[in-house]
Amino acid sequence: VSQCETCGEDLSKTPCQGVERRTRIDIIFEKVVTHVDAEIRQCPQCRTRNKGPFPADMAGPVQYGPGIRGYVMNLLIAQMISLKRVQQSIQTLIGQILSEATILKYVMQRHHTLAAWEQSAIEQLLQMPAMHVDETSLRVDRKNHWFHVCPAGHITYKFLHPKRGLEAIEANGVIPRYGGVIIHDCWASYLSYDQCGHGLCGSHLLRELTFV
Repeated sequence: VSQCETCGEDLSKTPCQGVERRTRIDIIFEKVVTHVDAEIRQCPQCRTRNKGPFPADMAGPVQYGPGIRGYVMNLLIAQMISLKRVQQSIQTLIGQILSEATILKYVMQRHHTLAAWEQSAIEQLLQMPAMHVDETSLRVDRKNHWFHVCPAGHITYKFLHPKRGLEAIEANGVIPRYGGVIIHDCWASYLSYDQCGHGLCGSHLLRELTFV
């Protein structure tokens, strides 16, 4: 504030008595193109053409960066948007269309990365003193499947199977190997395992008591 809006008095040397803040939150989508040139020099002695090395993440003449790959995965997996609409969204942002093969390659790469995490997560779950277990339905190709969920601490492991009962639990392989306490809704399939302890979910107990 440089002067009084009423009388025009100079306020440049008047102490500030406080501030009023206003905030704007926005998202900026920006296409960033980076070029890396590798020198090519010919040896005067043996006439060999030598080329400088490229960065490890630039394996070919043209590639898409981690920002585009992450955005594609969010649209396709988290938001469940179709391949065609993902292609259209990317084309709108960068002026280029990604092939279905490229998009599906990103999914497969993430699958292989998560496969290694999955094995590590299971081993950590097996060391936890207590683990919650539950299952919830999910439609796959118009048929009912089941998500078997095993959370403990900061880890949540999910396993998709066409079945809900013992067949799926055995295929999952976590509960049959677990020696701690499993917390569940008193479903008979869980009670079939006696190598681990059992605790009943408080929310389910309250639900039953309310019903009674």
